[in-house]
Amino acid sequence: MLQYILTALIIIFAIALILKLLKVSVKLIFSFLGNAIIGFIVIFLLNLIPNVNIAYDWLNGIIVGLFGVPGAIIALILSFVL
Repeated sequence: MLQYILTALIIIFAIALILKLLKVSVKLIFSFLGNAIIGFIVIFLLNLIPNVNIAYDWLNGIIVGLFGVPGAIIALILSFVL
């Protein structure tokens, strides 16, 4: 469980660092971080449901970071389709 939390945090901060290096505004970075943290919490809670396995990877990190909770739902749907 701790491994998943650390992976999610590393993904979130790596993407935030890339955004900072690209000189994206601080407001947009904090918006992304907020969406990503809430989205990864939702993914963590969804993974507690039996037969649900959503990976913590870059694709889900970007989807969840951009869209937040709706992104987590998209990641859930993609985990069943793919």
